[in-house]
Amino acid sequence: MSDASINLTSKVGEPTWEAAYLLPTQGQWTEEDFFKFHTNRMAELVDGSLEVLPMPTLKHQQLLKWLFKDLELAVERHGGLVLFAPLPVRLSAGRIREPDLLYIANEHLPAADAEYPTRIDLAVEIVSEGVDAHRRDYEEKRADYAKAGVAEYWIVDPHEMHVIVLTLDNSSYQELGVFKPGQIATSKLLPAWSVDVQQLFNLE
Repeated sequence: MSDASINLTSKVGEPTWEAAYLLPTQGQWTEEDFFKFHTNRMAELVDGSLEVLPMPTLKHQQLLKWLFKDLELAVERHGGLVLFAPLPVRLSAGRIREPDLLYIANEHLPAADAEYPTRIDLAVEIVSEGVDAHRRDYEEKRADYAKAGVAEYWIVDPHEMHVIVLTLDNSSYQELGVFKPGQIATSKLLPAWSVDVQQLFNLE
């Protein structure tokens, strides 16, 4: 959209519409546009559209910290790399996701000069509040991670108080289990990693 077409001036208390016109329209975002924007906001790129992610809550970050430390300890026996958001992962052309937690096996480690990973072996998402967040983690990311060949996907839902472990079978995920308090969530990919669901959610 040209500058000449902008005839909307923001008033006090309104969004800064002039700044919005400096950004691509939905459906027209490129990877270059995305990485320029991503410098100061958590976001994902899906089919040319920008999805701005909700800011994590204290509870979300407590869960992430706990899971990161637990997974990193387990991975010491397997090798590989454990990382956490914010970190964009380029799953395919024009599709960039940002798992809360991820694991990359030794054989898939990115080159030393790579800015972002393009192949991950395990993704963990901690479900945020809201319908959009629920759909994104349960449906959209499930499809995206499966298509990208991510071997295992964990959905940690502090609202439903369960952990769903999905393992890749050909091009789709199968449930290894839906684990609730009193049960131990286990990983097929990393046999050394298991999570006591009761202990995970009992962080207060």
